[in-house]
Amino acid sequence: MIQLNAIQVTFNPGTPLETRALNGIDLAIPAGQFVTVIGSNGAGKSTLLNVLSGDILPSRGRVAIDDRDVTSQPAARRARPVARVFQDPLAGSCANLTVEENLALAHRRGKPRGLRPALNRRLKEQFRDRLATLGLGLEKRLSDRMGLLSGGQRQALSLLMSALAPSRILLLDEHTAALDPKTAEYVLQLTRDLVAERQLTTLMVTHSLRQALDCGDRTLMLHEGRILVDVAGGEREDLTIEDLLQLFEAQQQQKLADDSLLLG
Repeated sequence: MIQLNAIQVTFNPGTPLETRALNGIDLAIPAGQFVTVIGSNGAGKSTLLNVLSGDILPSRGRVAIDDRDVTSQPAARRARPVARVFQDPLAGSCANLTVEENLALAHRRGKPRGLRPALNRRLKEQFRDRLATLGLGLEKRLSDRMGLLSGGQRQALSLLMSALAPSRILLLDEHTAALDPKTAEYVLQLTRDLVAERQLTTLMVTHSLRQALDCGDRTLMLHEGRILVDVAGGEREDLTIEDLLQLFEAQQQQKLADDSLLLG
């Protein structure tokens, strides 16, 4: 489904501010897998999502989706198969448009646009039915401006919007970090349900080690633009947070030893 080969991303190359954000990432994700991604600030987590979405084109390497090379395709060209929900509930939607207008835009994501009405009675009924499944009463607020909704309501709506177009890949960039614990748990359960219902191939960046182990079926830990830990299946099933930290420290020490041998 997703294949990354030797991906490098360098910001401000050839200047004193040159920064290597991703350093030779190799990653294969089969269709339908739910991957959680953790790492310290600056580890390359959001850059990895940006490369997959097309918001950042890699300096080197190859990106493939369904065996199709999309390395040079910008975000607009990948909008049909790839959906994304951001950390900021205000991102990914337009505060000045109504709920139904935001839904209509999401419904047309990745499709040709033309000079015709974006909304009709059938679509409004479809949106109302989908909103009712959230249990937030938003099906009664189709004509309200998006900016009037709470952060949790907007994030739940953003998840729903990500599934309106026939996307196959869902990118979640710390999408519960700005929410209070109760709302975050609601949005997280909504995420699990949506991923299972649509069988989406999912990458979820999180700072929570607990979320990283409780969600999905595979966990990656990034450090300095590299994947240091990659655990899935039975190996991941019984891991505690302490186990994960110890595994990270062991891999970090091994990397330091390998680098010393190369320099020596």
